Parts: sequence; C-alpha cells; structure tokens
Amino acid sequence: MHSDRELQRRVLDELKWDPSIRETDIGVGVHGGVVTLSGCVDSYAQKVAAERAAERVGGTRVESDALKVTVPLTHERQDVNIAEEARRALAWDVEVPDERITVTVESGRITLDGSVHWQFQRAAAERAVRSLIGVTGVVNRIQIAPVISVSDVSQRIRDALRRSAEEDAGRIEVEALDGKVILRGTVRSRSERRDAVRAAWSAPGVNDVDDRVEVAR
Repeated sequence: MHSDRELQRRVLDELKWDPSIRETDIGVGVHGGVVTLSGCVDSYAQKVAAERAAERVGGTRVESDALKVTVPLTHERQDVNIAEEARRALAWDVEVPDERITVTVESGRITLDGSVHWQFQRAAAERAVRSLIGVTGVVNRIQIAPVISVSDVSQRIRDALRRSAEEDAGRIEVEALDGKVILRGTVRSRSERRDAVRAAWSAPGVNDVDDRVEVAR
C-alpha cells in the first residue's frame, strides 16, 4: 500500500508522462487512497485521458466530478451540429450498430440511448463521440440486450477464461444471472485478473461484471 503522498506523486508523474494531457490544468488530491482530480480542461477527451491516466496507477480509485470541461469560444458549437456530427461518427465506426442508437445533445453533453448485443459495441459508441469538438460530456445509456440464455453466457465465459488464463481458469467461479456476471476466486497477478474480467465482458448478453477476484499474495 502506498501513502497518500506517494500516490499523489505517482498520479502527477503519470499525467506528465501522457503527451495528450496538459497536466498543469489539473489538480490532484489524495485522501485515504482515493484520488480526486480537479481543475479545468478544454475538452471532454482531455478529461477522459486524465481519468485513464490516474486509473493506470495501481491501487487508486478516481473521482473526477471536480474536473470541469470548459470549451474555448473557438470550439463552441450548437447542440444540433454536435448531434449531427455524433451520428456521422457512429455511422462511420464499423464496431457500432448505429441504427440501434439514438443521440441527443444538451449544452454540449451527448446522451446515447438504444441497445446493442455486445459490450464492445457499447464502449465503441462512446469512444466514437467523446473526442468531437464542442463535447462537454458523454452519458452512455445504451443497454446490452441479452441474445442467448444465462447458461450459455456462463459457459462461454468459462471457455474464454481457459483460453486467456488457462492455469487459473479452474480457480475462478463464474455466476451469471439476467446479464450480470459475478467472478470469484484467486489468480496469480493483476494481468490475469484483467484477462478474466475482459473475458467476462466479451460474452454476448453481458451488461454488468462484478469483479470479486483476488490476487494471491
């Protein structure tokens, strides 16, 4: 476990290391192991990049409500124009079933609604629009519509775990119910834990993953 001061230093170093982030605009506070980002950035993409950078520092939980997006006057756009651009971005992304997604925009904040069959499609839709000029935030309300039975989801996850974390697959318990997957057990490393979670999300019909896997010490 790192001290709050050490975590703060590590997060600041990570922000400086990422060339896409202007770290001088971002404040970093740490209390009880929780990292709070504050300040002002000029795009939602900058905010997301800062959140991702902080999350890359092991052992951190990140809160970013105090990190505000203020779009420069030169980048301000009307909501109707942002919505049109967002629909085009979704249509051009091969991973996004854009015909199943609707877009609304208010004060630069994009809201995505609809349903898809896979988690990667839901993530791709958000990724496609968050870097558009004038965007101040993205609310992803896209649902994942189950396409197979719960038992099939559970089996597919187990199969994927055996492929991506073969030695530890047998030590991970998988429970699936109404699109939610719960993972329990132990693995040898953080990377294998990430593999297990990624495998769970890759199964069709999964809309939530509760990661309770522990890393053996």
